[in-house]
Amino acid sequence: MSERLGPYELLSRLGAGGFGEVHLALDPEGRTVAVKVLHPHVAADGGALARLAREVETMRMVGGPHVAEVLDASLTGGRPYLVTRYVQGRPLSSVPLPVADLRRLASGLADALHAMHEAGVVHRDLKPANVMMTEGEPVVIDFGIASALDSLSVTASGAVVGTPGYLAPEVLEGRAVGTEADVFAFGATMAYAATGRHPYGQGPASAVAYRVVHHPPDLEGVPEWLEPLLRECLDTDPAARPTAAQLCARLGVAPVPRAAPRPAPRVRPASDDVSTREWRPGKERHRRSVEESRARHREKVRRRWLIGSGLFVSLLAAAAREPLPEVSLFLLAAYALGVVSDAGVAMFSRGLYRRGRIVADAVSVAGAVGLCFGLAALFSTFTLALFAGTALVVGIVFLLSA
Repeated sequence: MSERLGPYELLSRLGAGGFGEVHLALDPEGRTVAVKVLHPHVAADGGALARLAREVETMRMVGGPHVAEVLDASLTGGRPYLVTRYVQGRPLSSVPLPVADLRRLASGLADALHAMHEAGVVHRDLKPANVMMTEGEPVVIDFGIASALDSLSVTASGAVVGTPGYLAPEVLEGRAVGTEADVFAFGATMAYAATGRHPYGQGPASAVAYRVVHHPPDLEGVPEWLEPLLRECLDTDPAARPTAAQLCARLGVAPVPRAAPRPAPRVRPASDDVSTREWRPGKERHRRSVEESRARHREKVRRRWLIGSGLFVSLLAAAAREPLPEVSLFLLAAYALGVVSDAGVAMFSRGLYRRGRIVADAVSVAGAVGLCFGLAALFSTFTLALFAGTALVVGIVFLLSA
């Protein structure tokens, strides 16, 4: 049985990280979203939650095709959570490497960094695991969370703020951190995508961190057009790295125009007891509940099945009408009986689509009978049998593939 968290219905667990568990969920309009439920030790840090509440308003200003936008947040109670756009795909850390279209990946990541930095957001934890690949396009997730939750109490509780090998030297050394740290992470992520290797090797976190600060990255195998840019991004001096806008210019891709920001949701800080407002983009007059959306989907599937089965029965009955009229009559009668039974169930139900269901059943029976006689008059028995056999094979293949 699914679980509810505020106005969201949690469907399945997608994964977990240092700060929380991510769940696939449905919003009140029946759309899929990703809900990140913060871990208890993170939820216990009131200061971190207060900073996150302030950051969420800025994070919501980040939009575009290459970022998973923050849609809603509730940061009070025992289970504070963030809601973002659900991105269906695989993380860069689990796709075959090296990536075939590196230029497309680099352009998308540069555009994502430009969108974040223009809004005043620093990702702070850009790495292959936080880059989702969907139809060849990268989408950056979890931006801004690491910066907001970077506190001694959260870190001491077990959450690692960042990943060695993708953290800039200034982060590891405790110096001031700005957007240059994300450019460093961009370079490390692109080096990994181009070679299939971590640019600063593997091993204990302390050893990797030492190599980041004191050794050059391993860029062997990076294409010639990309290597100079990555060396600049991975410079130990933050001032020597290009900006996100310069990355876009160097890659020959203009940043994607941003849509106007959505109206801000009500974000509940730890000290606020105001109820959460779910994400409501657009100005739809009617907002369907989850149950209503499911009923609509079931009705859509049922009607498609009704039409498909009616067409197939009509073909079989038309093919059998001349050599085996009794079989033809039996097929039509069996189909009509099944559909009439369905209509009878609909008459005594209280479903949202009861009237439309009865009408659709009546039309399908009349349509199947009329189509049978029309096909029998137009085509020969052999042709109709061939059509029916083809339809049967296609239907079986479709069911197996589904």
